Amino acid sequence: MALTKEKAAAYTNILKEELIPAMGCTEPIAIAYAASIISHALGAYPNEIKIGLSGNIIKNVKSVIVPKTGGMHGINSAVCAGIISASPHKKLEVLSEILPEDVSKIRDFQNSASIEIYEIDSSSPFEIYIEGFLGSQSASAHLLKRHTNLVEACLNGEDVTLRYQSPDDIVEKEATDRSSLNVEEILEFAETVNLDELSPILEKQIEYNMAIAKEGISGDFGASIGRTLYLSRGDDVRVLARALAASGSDARMNGCELPVCIISGSGNQGITASVPLCVYAEKLGSTKEELLRALIVSDLITIHQKTGIGCLSAYCGAISAGVGAGCGICYLHGGRYYEISHTLVNAVAILSGTICDGAKSSCAAKISMAVEAGIMGYEMAKSGHQFYSGEGIVTKGVEKTIKNVGRLASVGMSGTDKEIIKIMLGK
Repeated sequence: MALTKEKAAAYTNILKEELIPAMGCTEPIAIAYAASIISHALGAYPNEIKIGLSGNIIKNVKSVIVPKTGGMHGINSAVCAGIISASPHKKLEVLSEILPEDVSKIRDFQNSASIEIYEIDSSSPFEIYIEGFLGSQSASAHLLKRHTNLVEACLNGEDVTLRYQSPDDIVEKEATDRSSLNVEEILEFAETVNLDELSPILEKQIEYNMAIAKEGISGDFGASIGRTLYLSRGDDVRVLARALAASGSDARMNGCELPVCIISGSGNQGITASVPLCVYAEKLGSTKEELLRALIVSDLITIHQKTGIGCLSAYCGAISAGVGAGCGICYLHGGRYYEISHTLVNAVAILSGTICDGAKSSCAAKISMAVEAGIMGYEMAKSGHQFYSGEGIVTKGVEKTIKNVGRLASVGMSGTDKEIIKIMLGK
């Protein structure tokens, strides 16, 4: 199978579209981004807000701490922080504009404004619709399918969407088709692509995600999963890879203000797909080029799995990223299509079906186990062991197994997703 120039260009575009910086958990930050459009359009803070959210957004915002708020969490906090920021041009770094003295403004606004939250019966797992009112003035913003996919913004009934879309924005209809991804061509792309164009974003992924991982190890965030692992057996490369990936999530889920580079709309997935590779590359003495090419493998295999699963679902996305990390680690050790395909299938068979019950401290523990599954999948492949077709959801061929995972997550776990949301909302 030969990789065409058109396909190589598409793979490059996919990485550029996916690897973007974000401060904080991306669902509350998407809410803050939408809210910032409201206050910016009005030129003032509204005194009444109505916000409709799809169930998966509610699930992922309910328990996570919003950065720059002094430890506040939840939907209201995300809305109020975005309103005070009023910096929609910063997109998923919208809260970076908030100053320490603004924290009291966020609290005061939350206490004084009328905020109504309701669940949207949406065909998309990702939908945010927010309206703000101030006297006779009104403004609204509508995000759909992706965290920065602004489909409409209005001021007093007039469409002002273009005011908030830059020429570089990728709206859903213009996003590169991810269904073209396959493992064989991902590996050919990683082997042959000229790194000049991709190095800046890949190096930023390494810089940002390793920085927050080290911050999590050195600090005391949430349940301190990463730090606990590190202090117990951090001299083992396998444990260190798990610990640093988990510590990045420890920090991110609990209000750390450092940015991360996301994948599939998720900072946790961006961390999981990259940090373990950095740990192994240092241990192996890999060159910078080897690490960057392995990172391409991990990132694109993560995105490939998530294409069939969807942006938000009941299926924990960290599992896909842990599988991707295992494939990247395999690549660093010299593995190619045969070994990486078996690594992927082995790892998928170990933890597929792990539930996503929202963004929170326990995400770090799931990340740790996802990385473990990826590494175990690689070590099985290295020693000539594998799971075979017919064993559970594993079938003959890596692409068919990936399709089975997508079917499990998007179709089989749809009812699970609804039940998780009901449980979390106390229904």
